[in-house]
Amino acid sequence: MSIQKLNIALNTLESYIERHNVSNIKISKSAIAWHIDHSLKVINNVIAAVQKSEPDTYKNNFSFLGKVFFAIGYFPRGKAKAPKHVKPPEVILKEDLISQVALAKANIKTIARLDDNAYFIHPLFGNINTPKIYRFLVIHTNHHLKIINEIIKK
Repeated sequence: MSIQKLNIALNTLESYIERHNVSNIKISKSAIAWHIDHSLKVINNVIAAVQKSEPDTYKNNFSFLGKVFFAIGYFPRGKAKAPKHVKPPEVILKEDLISQVALAKANIKTIARLDDNAYFIHPLFGNINTPKIYRFLVIHTNHHLKIINEIIKK
C-alpha cells in the first residue's frame, strides 16, 4: 500500500467532518465523530510511536492473525476494543477533528523518511514496522469509513 491510498482515506475521513454528529444506533453505538476521532488518533499515535521507536530493537514477531488480516485487507467488526490512548473523549468538537486531520497530514509525510525497522507494537499483531505502516493505517481507516458509510446510508 502506498501514501496515496492513505491520503485518500484521510481525505475521505475529513470529508465527513461536516456530518460528525450523525448517528445510527442500529449500525454503531457511536456517532460519526467517534469513528473520525478514533481513526485520526490511531494515525497520529501510530506514527508518533514509530518515530520514537528504536529500530535496533525491532523483532519480526508479526502474528498469524496480523498476516491473515493484512492479506485479506480487512478487520472484522466488533472484535477488538480500542486501547485507552486512542479512545475519543465524551465530547468531540469539530475543531478538534480539523486540527487532528492537519496533524495527520503532516505526520503521514514523515513515514517515508523513517528507518525500515522503525516500528510500533500492536496488541494483537505484534511489531509492525515501517513497510507495513501504510497498509495497517489504510485497512484500519477503511474499516471505520465502512461503518461511517453505513451510518449515513440508513
